[in-house]
Amino acid sequence: MEPWTYSPARENAALANLQPSYRPFVDGRFVDGDGEPLKTVNPATEEVLAEVGTASTSDVDRAVAAARRAFETTWGPMPGAERAKYLFRIARIVAERSRELAVLETLDNGKPIRESRDVDVPTAAAHLFHHAGWADKLGHAGYGPGVGGNGPPPLGVVGAVIPWNFPLLMAVWKIAPALAAGNTIVLKPAETTPLTALVLAQIAAEAGLPAGVLNVLPGAGDIGSALVGHDGLDKVAFTGSTDVGKEIQRRLAGTGRRLTLELGGKAANIVYDDAALDQAVEGVVDGIFFNQGHVCCAGSRLLVQESIAEEFGELLHARVTTLRVGDPLDKNTDVGAINSRAQLDRIVDLAAAGDSEGAQRWTSPCPLPEKGLFFPPTVFSGVEQTMRVAREEIFGPVLSVLTFRTPDEAVAKANNTPYGLSAGVWTDKGSKAMWTAQRLRAGVVWTNTFNKFDPTSPFGGYAESGFGREGGRIGLGAYLDA
Repeated sequence: MEPWTYSPARENAALANLQPSYRPFVDGRFVDGDGEPLKTVNPATEEVLAEVGTASTSDVDRAVAAARRAFETTWGPMPGAERAKYLFRIARIVAERSRELAVLETLDNGKPIRESRDVDVPTAAAHLFHHAGWADKLGHAGYGPGVGGNGPPPLGVVGAVIPWNFPLLMAVWKIAPALAAGNTIVLKPAETTPLTALVLAQIAAEAGLPAGVLNVLPGAGDIGSALVGHDGLDKVAFTGSTDVGKEIQRRLAGTGRRLTLELGGKAANIVYDDAALDQAVEGVVDGIFFNQGHVCCAGSRLLVQESIAEEFGELLHARVTTLRVGDPLDKNTDVGAINSRAQLDRIVDLAAAGDSEGAQRWTSPCPLPEKGLFFPPTVFSGVEQTMRVAREEIFGPVLSVLTFRTPDEAVAKANNTPYGLSAGVWTDKGSKAMWTAQRLRAGVVWTNTFNKFDPTSPFGGYAESGFGREGGRIGLGAYLDA
């Protein structure tokens, strides 16, 4: 029987409503930034999408001042029920414009359209709806009734810096709880993926959000540095690399400003010999190849029990072989483009380190596009814990496979990392899953699934994966003076 072939099913790029240029959003309007303009690029073609005006340090000052003014005169004193109305409006518009946002996200980021369409945008809308519902119920969030039963007061002005792997979703993860709690915010999107954050600012303006409540400053790392170090902030929320997170923590030490960090990870996916193997294979594939492995909680280390290692490896290779790498706008694509040339170079370098250190590389035979930034799904077996591919966050479609004999050994190997963001456990026995989860040093542990997110559930890690939680009641508390 001939294998199925997939005819192209390309989404219409024109739906993104791409503009030739974009500008920073400060104090309720789009303004000309004083920074050097940058060109944002489609990683699938390396063609320029648009020119983006960037902020300067003086723009950071103006944005923080606008946020402070809005907090003191408008947003902070506003009743929670009124704040909720704005958030509900923004959430509804995001849902209404979901197809446009999904296409724009895929063009700017390189992720497959089915992920932008089915995961990123719907989850962003869900977080907005969820936090809109909390805005008038803060007195019931478990942090005390506060004055008049309205809950603890907000912190003030929040400075948020987000990464390039989930541009819209990460923006909403910061904006929604901050605004629901009564704070105002200055957001710095990633240099390579600023477009959906700027469209989100346009949506906020369309929803009538008061001037200064939300400010968006595109730019490079120097603008993020200027923002997180600004004396006018009351809180900093950062998602990104561990090295940058450490530097931010050093800068804010002793300032009294609140800080939450969601940093890197090197998650272990543990597969016991009693697991449903076909289900586990799907979970392992989703855990590492979703969003090209550009996920801080990606299951980049597979720990499989020795007695099933050979069988599981064969099933895994067979499944990975079927993944389609190609045009991110094609609805059939499973693995899209690597976000930037710099990230692709890092993936190539770390994969080469795996070769040189003695791991056995298996690469999917899938064809790659002739142009664009792509890397094939790759599995390293025979990996030792001392190898770089087992220790360092690759942030790409590369899986490292280790084996174990006993549950104690599985836990010891899973915890042998400076990170502590997430983990997965695959077993048919609930008692074994609970025993393992209780001993894993990870902020989030999934059982018989992976990469499942919900706005009602807190997410975050510890150790070099950061501290604080985002989402749920606990995540909301990070934006309250509680």
